[in-house]
Amino acid sequence: MFAVRMATMMLALLSTGLVAGVFFAYAISVMPALARTSDRTLIEVMQKVNIVIINPWFMFAFMGTVGFTALAAVLHLGKDQRSTLIWIGIAVALSVIAFAVTAALNVPLNEALDAAGDPASIVDTAAVRADYEAAWVRWNLARTVLTTAAFLVLCAAMFVAGVQHGKSAEATAGQAFSQTSAQQGGPVAGQQFSQQSAALSLGTPYGAQQRR
Repeated sequence: MFAVRMATMMLALLSTGLVAGVFFAYAISVMPALARTSDRTLIEVMQKVNIVIINPWFMFAFMGTVGFTALAAVLHLGKDQRSTLIWIGIAVALSVIAFAVTAALNVPLNEALDAAGDPASIVDTAAVRADYEAAWVRWNLARTVLTTAAFLVLCAAMFVAGVQHGKSAEATAGQAFSQTSAQQGGPVAGQQFSQQSAALSLGTPYGAQQRR
Protein backbone atom coordinates (compact mmCIF):
# COMPACT_ATOMS: atom_id res chain seq x y z
CA MET A 1 0.00 0.00 0.00
CA PHE A 2 2.91 2.33 0.74
CA ALA A 3 4.11 1.98 -2.86
CA VAL A 4 0.66 2.92 -4.20
CA ARG A 5 0.50 5.97 -1.93
CA MET A 6 3.96 7.11 -2.99
CA ALA A 7 3.20 6.58 -6.70
CA THR A 8 0.07 8.71 -6.41
CA MET A 9 1.98 11.42 -4.59
CA MET A 10 4.65 11.34 -7.28
CA LEU A 11 1.98 11.89 -9.96
CA ALA A 12 0.50 14.74 -7.94
CA LEU A 13 3.95 16.26 -7.48
CA LEU A 14 4.82 15.88 -11.17
CA SER A 15 1.59 17.38 -12.49
CA THR A 16 1.67 20.26 -10.02
CA GLY A 17 5.31 21.01 -10.83
CA LEU A 18 4.69 20.99 -14.58
CA VAL A 19 1.70 23.32 -14.35
CA ALA A 20 3.52 25.65 -11.94
CA GLY A 21 6.36 25.75 -14.49
CA VAL A 22 4.00 26.70 -17.32
CA PHE A 23 2.47 29.52 -15.29
CA PHE A 24 5.92 30.64 -14.15
CA ALA A 25 7.15 30.75 -17.75
CA TYR A 26 4.24 33.00 -18.67
CA ALA A 27 5.00 35.27 -15.72
CA ILE A 28 8.73 35.73 -16.32
CA SER A 29 9.09 35.49 -20.10
CA VAL A 30 6.01 35.30 -22.31
CA MET A 31 4.01 38.19 -20.91
CA PRO A 32 7.01 40.50 -20.30
CA ALA A 33 8.05 39.90 -23.92
CA LEU A 34 4.57 40.59 -25.26
CA ALA A 35 4.41 43.74 -23.13
CA ARG A 36 7.06 45.16 -25.46
CA THR A 37 5.09 44.43 -28.62
CA SER A 38 2.26 46.26 -30.35
CA ASP A 39 -1.39 45.88 -29.35
CA ARG A 40 -2.18 43.86 -32.45
CA THR A 41 0.76 41.51 -31.92
CA LEU A 42 -0.16 40.77 -28.32
CA ILE A 43 -3.76 40.03 -29.24
CA GLU A 44 -2.78 37.80 -32.15
CA VAL A 45 -0.19 35.82 -30.20
CA MET A 46 -2.39 35.24 -27.16
CA GLN A 47 -5.31 34.17 -29.32
CA LYS A 48 -3.10 31.50 -30.89
CA VAL A 49 -1.61 30.46 -27.55
CA ASN A 50 -5.09 30.02 -26.09
CA ILE A 51 -5.87 27.56 -28.89
CA VAL A 52 -2.60 25.64 -28.76
CA ILE A 53 -2.53 25.30 -24.96
CA ILE A 54 -5.68 23.17 -24.99
CA ASN A 55 -3.90 19.89 -25.72
CA PRO A 56 -3.85 16.47 -23.99
CA TRP A 57 -0.47 17.03 -22.33
CA PHE A 58 -1.42 20.28 -20.65
CA MET A 59 -4.92 19.15 -19.74
CA PHE A 60 -3.60 15.92 -18.18
CA ALA A 61 -1.19 17.88 -15.99
CA PHE A 62 -3.66 20.66 -15.23
CA MET A 63 -6.44 18.30 -14.18
CA GLY A 64 -3.91 16.16 -12.33
CA THR A 65 -3.00 18.99 -9.97
CA VAL A 66 -6.36 18.50 -8.27
CA GLY A 67 -7.17 14.93 -9.28
CA PHE A 68 -3.95 13.18 -8.26
CA THR A 69 -3.56 15.27 -5.11
CA ALA A 70 -7.12 14.51 -4.02
CA LEU A 71 -6.54 10.80 -4.71
CA ALA A 72 -3.37 10.90 -2.60
CA ALA A 73 -5.41 12.45 0.22
CA VAL A 74 -7.98 9.66 0.02
CA LEU A 75 -5.26 7.00 0.14
CA HIS A 76 -3.82 8.59 3.29
CA LEU A 77 -7.05 8.58 5.28
CA GLY A 78 -6.62 7.05 8.72
CA LYS A 79 -4.96 8.04 11.98
CA ASP A 80 -1.67 6.30 11.09
CA GLN A 81 -1.21 8.64 8.12
CA ARG A 82 -2.59 11.77 9.75
CA SER A 83 0.58 13.86 9.71
CA THR A 84 1.08 13.20 5.98
CA LEU A 85 -2.62 13.79 5.28
CA ILE A 86 -2.44 17.28 6.79
CA TRP A 87 0.22 18.31 4.28
CA ILE A 88 -1.64 16.73 1.38
CA GLY A 89 -4.85 18.47 2.49
CA ILE A 90 -3.10 21.83 2.32
CA ALA A 91 -1.84 20.99 -1.17
CA VAL A 92 -5.37 20.03 -2.25
CA ALA A 93 -6.72 23.37 -1.01
CA LEU A 94 -4.00 25.33 -2.83
CA SER A 95 -4.54 23.37 -6.06
CA VAL A 96 -8.31 23.86 -5.92
CA ILE A 97 -7.89 27.62 -5.43
CA ALA A 98 -5.42 27.80 -8.35
CA PHE A 99 -7.83 25.78 -10.50
CA ALA A 100 -10.66 28.16 -9.56
CA VAL A 101 -8.55 31.22 -10.41
CA THR A 102 -7.84 29.78 -13.86
CA ALA A 103 -11.42 28.71 -14.55
CA ALA A 104 -13.16 31.79 -13.15
CA LEU A 105 -10.72 34.55 -14.13
CA ASN A 106 -8.06 33.64 -16.71
CA VAL A 107 -10.29 31.54 -18.97
CA PRO A 108 -13.05 34.19 -19.28
CA LEU A 109 -10.41 36.75 -20.21
CA ASN A 110 -9.10 34.39 -22.89
CA GLU A 111 -12.62 33.84 -24.21
CA ALA A 112 -13.26 37.59 -24.36
CA LEU A 113 -10.01 38.06 -26.26
CA ASP A 114 -10.96 35.36 -28.75
CA ALA A 115 -14.41 36.94 -29.15
CA ALA A 116 -12.78 40.18 -30.24
CA GLY A 117 -12.15 38.51 -33.59
CA ASP A 118 -9.39 38.82 -36.14
CA PRO A 119 -6.79 41.31 -34.86
CA ALA A 120 -6.52 42.81 -38.36
CA SER A 121 -10.18 43.84 -38.23
CA ILE A 122 -10.31 45.14 -34.64
CA VAL A 123 -10.87 48.88 -34.66
CA ASP A 124 -9.62 49.72 -31.15
CA THR A 125 -6.87 47.22 -30.36
CA ALA A 126 -5.62 49.37 -27.46
CA ALA A 127 -8.96 49.01 -25.65
CA VAL A 128 -9.03 45.25 -26.20
CA ARG A 129 -5.50 44.97 -24.85
CA ALA A 130 -6.27 47.15 -21.84
CA ASP A 131 -9.24 44.97 -20.91
CA TYR A 132 -7.11 41.84 -21.13
CA GLU A 133 -3.42 42.22 -20.39
CA ALA A 134 -3.16 43.69 -16.89
CA ALA A 135 -5.89 41.50 -15.40
CA TRP A 136 -4.58 38.32 -17.05
CA VAL A 137 -1.03 38.96 -15.85
CA ARG A 138 -2.26 39.64 -12.31
CA TRP A 139 -4.28 36.43 -12.06
CA ASN A 140 -1.55 34.40 -13.72
CA LEU A 141 0.83 35.58 -11.03
CA ALA A 142 -1.66 34.52 -8.36
CA ARG A 143 -2.04 31.02 -9.76
CA THR A 144 1.73 30.73 -10.19
CA VAL A 145 2.24 31.43 -6.49
CA LEU A 146 -0.54 29.00 -5.54
CA THR A 147 0.69 26.09 -7.65
CA THR A 148 4.30 26.65 -6.59
CA ALA A 149 3.21 26.60 -2.96
CA ALA A 150 1.24 23.39 -3.61
CA PHE A 151 4.35 21.82 -5.14
CA LEU A 152 6.46 22.69 -2.09
CA VAL A 153 3.80 21.37 0.28
CA LEU A 154 3.67 18.09 -1.64
CA CYS A 155 7.45 17.82 -1.29
CA ALA A 156 7.00 18.18 2.47
CA ALA A 157 4.24 15.55 2.41
CA MET A 158 6.53 13.05 0.67
CA PHE A 159 9.27 13.71 3.22
CA VAL A 160 6.90 13.19 6.13
CA ALA A 161 5.53 10.02 4.52
CA GLY A 162 9.06 8.65 4.14
CA VAL A 163 9.91 9.38 7.77
CA GLN A 164 6.68 7.74 8.93
CA HIS A 165 7.34 4.65 6.84
CA GLY A 166 10.89 4.40 8.19
CA LYS A 167 9.69 4.56 11.81
CA SER A 168 7.00 2.00 11.11
CA ALA A 169 9.53 -0.35 9.51
CA GLU A 170 11.88 0.00 12.50
CA ALA A 171 9.07 -0.73 14.94
CA THR A 172 7.98 -3.79 12.96
CA ALA A 173 11.56 -5.09 12.74
CA GLY A 174 12.09 -4.58 16.47
CA GLN A 175 8.89 -6.39 17.31
CA ALA A 176 9.78 -9.28 14.99
CA PHE A 177 13.25 -9.54 16.56
CA SER A 178 11.80 -9.61 20.06
CA GLN A 179 9.35 -12.33 19.13
CA THR A 180 12.08 -14.38 17.47
CA SER A 181 14.35 -14.03 20.50
CA ALA A 182 11.58 -15.06 22.83
CA GLN A 183 10.80 -18.12 20.73
CA GLN A 184 14.44 -19.25 20.41
CA GLY A 185 15.84 -18.53 23.84
CA GLY A 186 13.12 -17.30 26.09
CA PRO A 187 14.11 -15.10 29.04
CA VAL A 188 17.76 -16.18 28.86
CA ALA A 189 18.20 -14.92 25.29
CA GLY A 190 16.45 -11.70 26.17
CA GLN A 191 18.78 -11.24 29.17
CA GLN A 192 21.87 -11.91 27.04
CA PHE A 193 20.68 -9.41 24.45
CA SER A 194 20.17 -6.79 27.17
CA GLN A 195 23.69 -7.49 28.52
CA GLN A 196 25.17 -7.16 25.03
CA SER A 197 23.39 -3.86 24.48
CA ALA A 198 24.58 -2.52 27.84
CA ALA A 199 28.16 -3.60 27.14
CA LEU A 200 28.17 -1.92 23.77
CA SER A 201 26.80 1.30 25.22
CA LEU A 202 29.63 1.30 27.79
CA GLY A 203 32.25 0.43 25.21
CA THR A 204 33.10 -2.90 26.91
CA PRO A 205 33.38 -6.09 24.85
CA TYR A 206 30.67 -8.49 25.85
CA GLY A 207 33.08 -11.43 26.17
CA ALA A 208 35.26 -9.49 28.59
CA GLN A 209 32.24 -8.60 30.66
CA GLN A 210 31.27 -12.28 30.86
CA ARG A 211 34.79 -13.31 32.01
CA ARG A 212 34.54 -10.91 34.92
